Amino acid sequence: MSPMESPEQTPSPENEVRSPQIVQTGAGNVDKIRDILFGTQMRDYETRFARLEETLSKEAADIRETQRRRFDQLEQYVKREFEALEARIKNEREERSDSAGRHARELGELGENLSRRLRDLDDRGLSIERDLRNHLLQQSKELGEHIQQRHDELTSLLERRFQELHHGKTDRAALATLFTEVALRLNDQFQIPGGEG
Repeated sequence: MSPMESPEQTPSPENEVRSPQIVQTGAGNVDKIRDILFGTQMRDYETRFARLEETLSKEAADIRETQRRRFDQLEQYVKREFEALEARIKNEREERSDSAGRHARELGELGENLSRRLRDLDDRGLSIERDLRNHLLQQSKELGEHIQQRHDELTSLLERRFQELHHGKTDRAALATLFTEVALRLNDQFQIPGGEG
């Protein structure tokens, strides 16, 4: 009987020396048996696992590459959008600045035009006022001369009539004529022969 079949037998020193070889041989035999029984399936499983690992690695690499491309595209899109937005904001800022400058210039021109028109109106007003004063002064002077002339005429007439009455005979008809003539002269309805009308 072999040592494996009778484990209860007391091993001899010779058996103790050969025991590791038997264990190694037994283990090798188990591997061989297992290889004979399951070897094809194990190799098939290993091949399948290797293919599966390769497929998973390839798919993971594809997913990483796809995600990287998508992130790059998204980054480019966001970058373009920000650039477009920045350009639009810059254009709007420039347009508003130009518009503000244009409005400021227009307001300045309107202010200058208004000031110029006001100065022109002031000058015209002063000129008209000066002309009116000169005209009124001339009219006043002419009226004063006319009044003085009428006054002198009436004074002279009254003086003549008074002298006539003083030296001549006074009657009612001559007195009535005198007062009538004085009244007509006061109303500018009587013309003295040889005098201005």
